[in-house]
Amino acid sequence: MYWTDRIRQVKIVLVVAAVVIAVASLVVSHFLVRDLAEEEHRRMEVWTAAMRSFNMADENTDLELVLQVMNGNHTIPLIVVDEKGLPVLERNISAQGYSEADSISYIKVKANELHNAGRYIRMDLGNGEYNDVCYDESVMLKRLTTYPYVQLGVVMIFVVIAIFALLTSKKSEQNKVWVGLSKETAHQLGTPISSLMAWTEMLKEMYPDDELIPEMDKDVKRLQLIAERFSKIGSLPEPVPASLSEVMQHVVDYMNRRTSNKVQISMHCPEEDIIVKLNAQLYEWVIENLCKNAVDAMEGAGSITLVVFREGEKVITEVTDTGKGIAKKNIKNVFRPGFTTKKRGWGLGLSLAKRIVEEYHHGKIFVKNSELGKGTTFRIELQS
Repeated sequence: MYWTDRIRQVKIVLVVAAVVIAVASLVVSHFLVRDLAEEEHRRMEVWTAAMRSFNMADENTDLELVLQVMNGNHTIPLIVVDEKGLPVLERNISAQGYSEADSISYIKVKANELHNAGRYIRMDLGNGEYNDVCYDESVMLKRLTTYPYVQLGVVMIFVVIAIFALLTSKKSEQNKVWVGLSKETAHQLGTPISSLMAWTEMLKEMYPDDELIPEMDKDVKRLQLIAERFSKIGSLPEPVPASLSEVMQHVVDYMNRRTSNKVQISMHCPEEDIIVKLNAQLYEWVIENLCKNAVDAMEGAGSITLVVFREGEKVITEVTDTGKGIAKKNIKNVFRPGFTTKKRGWGLGLSLAKRIVEEYHHGKIFVKNSELGKGTTFRIELQS
């Protein structure tokens, strides 16, 4: 829970930081772009005044200064059009790739777009005549306009990578805890199980006809099987071909001995045996966990149905109960470590089941459907 809370807090901090950075960047860039746009507009007003002076020049006009102003514009694209909208002059307009006729048409269309957008300054030539100086944003201004969005994308990518790294770190830490807990549990169980096995053998010799001793022996072997299961967590046992029907039958036999007559367990497998590569002990553990959870959900009375079938290249196992069901808001959390709806429990069974199915058998396990008051179906998909 500590890790979960800490990761949640860090994710919130990262998201808030990203939002603050994005908003601050957009605000600063907005004011910067606005100021630059106003500056470019003023430059166009000066350029238009210089152009007007050039067109109306007389012997007293300082043409050197006028030409210096006009030729000093190397960044702002502009097109001068007459009263009919025909281009008279253009500067900093790229028409590369167009033929001469097409370039004239392109410049005319571009001037019309700028004029319709209100990006022009009227130049009075006297006697009711005028030209319009249509101008566009400079390349630098366009880059500054798009820069905040590029920056926002970079920040978001950084946040996603950071969150992914944190989740990976969390998962790695959880895996170490799982492995350590499992290995230690198997180790601690080893000594008392060995003693129980020795005592059982002695009791068999002392009371060969006692009917209870074979049952005790079964329980001891069951404990030995559980210890072996725990010892395999953390390693990658090589799956071997096994009969899925036999695995399921072992689970049914075990559950029938451990549950009351009020719980009916049925199994439906195809007549042709299905052979799948798996670790039988661990897979039995998964099915047992699902069945035990089903018994708890039904509060000791109801039915559990185990179904095995092929679906294309997949082998499907479904475990259906008639229990109280799972609320929709909890379905996505059922496999999360520590999540449980029971008053007593660690919330580790389904998490271990998911790890065994996905990491050891490269399959999938999920809640196929669940309805409150009617029951739940868990589905496992393995490659055949």
